[in-house]
Parts: sequence; structure tokens; C-alpha cells
Amino acid sequence: MRSKLFVPCSRPEFFAKALAGDADAVSFDLEDAVPADGKAAARERLVECLRSESARGSAKRLIVRVNAPDSRYFADDLAALANVRVDLVNLPKVESADIVRAVAARLEDQGIAAGLLLNIETVKGLARTAAIADADPRVIGLQVGLNDLFASLDIARHDQRHVHAALWSIRLGAGEASRIAYDGAWPDLRDDDGFRAEAILARSLGYLGKSCIHPRQVAIANDVFDRGDDLARSRRLLAAAADAGARGHGAFLFEGAMADAPAIAAARDMVRRAGDAL
Repeated sequence: MRSKLFVPCSRPEFFAKALAGDADAVSFDLEDAVPADGKAAARERLVECLRSESARGSAKRLIVRVNAPDSRYFADDLAALANVRVDLVNLPKVESADIVRAVAARLEDQGIAAGLLLNIETVKGLARTAAIADADPRVIGLQVGLNDLFASLDIARHDQRHVHAALWSIRLGAGEASRIAYDGAWPDLRDDDGFRAEAILARSLGYLGKSCIHPRQVAIANDVFDRGDDLARSRRLLAAAADAGARGHGAFLFEGAMADAPAIAAARDMVRRAGDAL
């Protein structure tokens, strides 16, 4: 999921384009992109799309960002997801493990098999990242929400020092719970260089991909988070480790650098996440 394209459910004319586009995942947005008086209509359009042949047969990961659990729209959002294809529910403004467990229980009760991608975009959520990530087996990981988080604290959104600090904290929380970390949106559509720079920073911290709010950003995210070279290197390292182990060596020189148990474990994890047999 190198790229995840947000699509407003208030704009159904974008649905087919997004499903046919180059993003690895499509995130249908019922929250911020939909005005209060348009929530019901947006929900109906989303269900129609998710029941379509193009959605049911899509190779993309299909995600729905619902409204916050404490909103008056949340119950109807979840009810709409029963009996349609949805791979992940993107839950905004998560602030406690108890909320995650309650939502997971409601998904179970309604027969919705989707996983949970949890947004960290408030101060309370940031302080509890590890507990939130580890709250329920349905949780696949944490997603960064810097726009809301920084605005609430009057922090400069475009300063990479601040971005690094937030990404670092969220990545550590996700890592402690053995969950993925996924980068959020870059707000300035005119600034492709800023999008790329933030994506590069996120990748350097172990994030797996970045949210996009316009199709033009998808190609950049796919390029930055493409791990073909890293995956090939991991396979070579594991082969070299097997050879070194057969000779009784725990650490060995690999392509000019020392490789030891942590490097082998990281390579094995990358190959595992790519779906390869070990």
C-alpha cells in the first residue's frame, strides 16, 4: 500500500476514476470531505459503489474513513458497511484503546470482517499510541494525522523538525505493538516537492506508504515507497546468511557492510511482509 488515494463520498463521479487509477488503495471518505447535510446521500452513493462489480473485483485495497466514534453519524456509517466489500475501516481521532475495542466489537456484531487503520491526530491519541495500536487483533496499524494535530497546538505544519518528531513517536508506538505505520496527507497541492520530501522522511522512519489527496500525488508516493530494490537485497542477504550459518558464522560481510542478527531479522520481516515464503 505505497499510495492511498482519498476520494470524497460527496463526489461519486470520482469513484470509477479512483478504482481505475494507479493508487494501491482507495480510501472513500465519509468524514471531513462530506458536509453535515450530505452525510446520508454520501453513504448511499458509497454503498452503491462498493456493491458494484468494479469494486468487488478490484485488486486495490478498499478503505472507508468513517466519522468519529463519538459523532452522531458513526452508527449509520458502520451499518452501511454491512454486506459490502470493505477491507479496512479508517477510524479518525482515536484517543484510547477502549474506543478501539468497542468499535471492534461493533464490527464483529454486524458481521463486518474489515481490519482497522487508526488515525492518530489528537494530543491524547499521540500520548497513547502503543496502547491504541495493540488494542485489538483487527488493528493493522496507525495512520498519521498531522493537519489536525498540529493545528490544535499551533505547530507549524511545514517544518520538517516538527514532522519528524510526530512521525517518530507514532512509528515507535506502532512498532511496540508490531503494527504498521502509515503516513498521512500533505495539504498543499501546489507543492509536489514538499509532498516528496515528507514521503522520503516517512519512508526513512519505516512508514509503508503515504496518503494522497489528489491523483497527481500517487505517482510520487509509488516511487518513494517502492521497495523492489530493498526486497531484492533482503532476499540476497537471507541467502548469504544461510551460507554463513552453514559455515558457523553468526555475523558476516555482506555487500560491503557487516550483517548480523538484527539485519537478518529485518530482511526476513521484509520478505515476510512481501508475502514470500521464507
